Amino acid sequence: MKLLTLMATCAAVFALNAAPAFADDAIVAKLAQPVPQATKFIAGEAVFVCKDDSCVAAAPQSQTFATSTCKLIADKFGQVTSFGGPKAMDDARLSACNAVAVARAASGAQLAKH
Repeated sequence: MKLLTLMATCAAVFALNAAPAFADDAIVAKLAQPVPQATKFIAGEAVFVCKDDSCVAAAPQSQTFATSTCKLIADKFGQVTSFGGPKAMDDARLSACNAVAVARAASGAQLAKH
């Protein structure tokens, strides 16, 4: 029983210490087009500040570096050219991220033709 208690305590201490280590690395989304005005919004459990051609989450959470977060940014501001922090999002995930922005651009072009 004492061993289980010790193991649980060690696991809790590790979990509490591991989370802030990730939070020290900002997540940056580079945009294909600059935003018209500085904007703040929440995505992936973090506050992103978007200015010029970048959206930055200075205090990311465990869900911030996710394709779903990237998709929210792409949906709001258009194509994302890179997404990352300590590591960059791979090309396959970045393509999935931009699928919404590409579809929106295509439908906008179709509407403009009519």
